[in-house]
Amino acid sequence: MEIHSICVCGAGTMGSGIAQATAQAGFATILYELNPAVLEKARSGIERTLQQLKDKGKITGEQQQKAAQLIRYTGDIRSCQADIFIEAIVEKPEVKAALFNQLAGLNRNDAVFASNTSSLSLTAIAQNVQHPERVIGMHFFNPAPVMKLVEVVNTDFTNAHTTALVTELARQLNKVPVSCKDSPGFIVNRVARPYYLEALRLVEEGYTDFARLDRLLEAAGFKMGPFKLMDLIGNDINYAVSSSVWEQLNRPERLKPSALQEEKVRTGRLGKKSGEGYYNYS
Repeated sequence: MEIHSICVCGAGTMGSGIAQATAQAGFATILYELNPAVLEKARSGIERTLQQLKDKGKITGEQQQKAAQLIRYTGDIRSCQADIFIEAIVEKPEVKAALFNQLAGLNRNDAVFASNTSSLSLTAIAQNVQHPERVIGMHFFNPAPVMKLVEVVNTDFTNAHTTALVTELARQLNKVPVSCKDSPGFIVNRVARPYYLEALRLVEEGYTDFARLDRLLEAAGFKMGPFKLMDLIGNDINYAVSSSVWEQLNRPERLKPSALQEEKVRTGRLGKKSGEGYYNYS
């Protein structure tokens, strides 16, 4: 099976970024989103980013126009006909499984369903889908058009054809696919938890402040300090991932989510997207 068309479900930050990446790679792309305002924001954001890439000389005017023309925006699920579906919707396994089942009923019987979830159990999603052998994780990193890594997450249900297809698709998107088994946090988010959590604890316990800690770690070679990175990702998303990994691993004390970050989420200080997090972006 060759992939000619891709449908990205969810037009938030990750979904719109993935759609841009697939269109720039030359794939006919559908971006599906129920909220018209979110869909329109995604359209304008993608068009603005493509224009910026052209202005910087990173793509030609022809490439800009072609990528823009390859994306079709829709709020009608009946228009979602594609070879592969990549979902980036709300982080609830039952909602993701329901979407995949609905799409399976509208498409041919060899369509592949990939989830961009960063921490949910792919097995829990797949076991509630009609064709679990065609369910896989395709975890992009933010910003999706720029970041090279894609985790290809296999469950015990995933067949070899699905894995090979998604791995090859990642390469065609100019990404670096890394295959892994379904486990809490997969590889990157599992390894990254101590980076965030120990930094948060140092600040909570009064040993340093977040700006100094960011400067020190960046001086040590990290491209971005943990607090700048959490603000970029979104404190809501980062906290949710920490909570998910902690719960799935039976609540080890060393991975307990931070009360400081929980307070940021509760008060709406989510980072760049809200205008304030650990830093002020207004």
